Amino acid sequence: MQSPSNIIYHNQSKVLEIVDYDGRQMLLPAEYLRVMSPSAEVQGHSPDQAQLQVGKRDVGIVGIDPVGLYAIRIVFSDGHDSGYYDWDYLRLLFAEKENRWQAYLNELQERGASRDPDDPKNEPFKAKPQKACHHWYVW
Repeated sequence: MQSPSNIIYHNQSKVLEIVDYDGRQMLLPAEYLRVMSPSAEVQGHSPDQAQLQVGKRDVGIVGIDPVGLYAIRIVFSDGHDSGYYDWDYLRLLFAEKENRWQAYLNELQERGASRDPDDPKNEPFKAKPQKACHHWYVW
């Protein structure tokens, strides 16, 4: 699980370029990384809890933070920042990019949702605001 030699985000194309020490180049679109986020918010704590990500066509990357020597935390333009992308997961996303992307597109179509951010069909899939939970302790 060696860290890459270089990580470059291309703002105009919204593509993250990762270069391994062996020179292999991996190109991963920001939208793909966002919808495949390893966070519990996206993946859930089990496969049946996974949340379909809709309206992410225009998402970009606004920050990349190292997490030790084993991962990066990506901050997306829609505010999502809770997934740690370790090197093995990024390599897996690259290796399975076509299959995973097609499965995502198929799920969007099957469920009547869209990649477009302003599509009204996406409303049922958008996250609902959580009620604040306050615990008061008396000592």
